[in-house]
Amino acid sequence: MYALLHLIGTVIDLYIWLVIIAAVMSWLIAFNVINTYNRFVGMVSYFLHQVTEPALRPIRRILPVMGGIDLSPLVLILLLIFLRNLIMVDLARALL
Repeated sequence: MYALLHLIGTVIDLYIWLVIIAAVMSWLIAFNVINTYNRFVGMVSYFLHQVTEPALRPIRRILPVMGGIDLSPLVLILLLIFLRNLIMVDLARALL
């Protein structure tokens, strides 16, 4: 049980990092710091979009439009941290 809860917590941590990287990469693309015509950048951008978009899309539908500012990654990260902490509390209970 301990190993499974620890694995789930680790996967949540990795997904949080993917969301952060996707958000930063979208800013870099928007400000023309990196170019998506570069094959490697395009592949990484596509992968991050495919991985994070299914979780971000429902949040974007609920959040109001904030004048071009997308707060959905922040909301998703907060939800994932809450979920990870909830799992860690269950993990602590299982160990006691």
